[in-house]
Amino acid sequence: MHAITKSGWVEVITGSMFSGKTEELLRRLRRAEIAGQEVAVFKPDIDDRYGETTVGSHAGSEWEAHVVASDGEEMWNLLDKLNGEDVVAIDEANFFSAELVDICEHLAADGRRVLVSGTDQTFRGEPFDPVPQLMAMAEYVDKLQAICSVCGEPASRNQRLVDGEPAHAEGPTIVVGAEESYEARCRNCHTLRHD
Repeated sequence: MHAITKSGWVEVITGSMFSGKTEELLRRLRRAEIAGQEVAVFKPDIDDRYGETTVGSHAGSEWEAHVVASDGEEMWNLLDKLNGEDVVAIDEANFFSAELVDICEHLAADGRRVLVSGTDQTFRGEPFDPVPQLMAMAEYVDKLQAICSVCGEPASRNQRLVDGEPAHAEGPTIVVGAEESYEARCRNCHTLRHD
């Protein structure tokens, strides 16, 4: 638990897939609820892996969420869904546009605790906007690691698989999936096809 301040702040939970980001987000939401704080949870319309209106983790935990458009001006509509909540959580931040940074700044300036979860790297191992920008402006950042599915070392990368083989480097950046499409890998075991 972070210090209670008179102003709002932003907490970013990031890391590779299967590192426990959403599970940690849900843990913080449960603690806020136990403390009597009102919470609002948002997720992008692109992510329907665990139910259309549910934020879910690979481990099976879930929380009801507002589904919002992931791009541009429509994202500002999430502010209309708020009713004075103390804590605002946003899952899968990597699927949102750069507008999310300004929205989080606005929410924190309004005195709210803003919890943001999302992977910070694409399957290529490159920064996955807008998460790096959110990490830079946040008061608190926790970068979690998974376990490499190949060697068992700490993993910080997302290995995309196509028919069980590493994805081509020129593939699309966003492909929503779970165990069937991705593995957590360490730097040494992460590979891309360039043929």
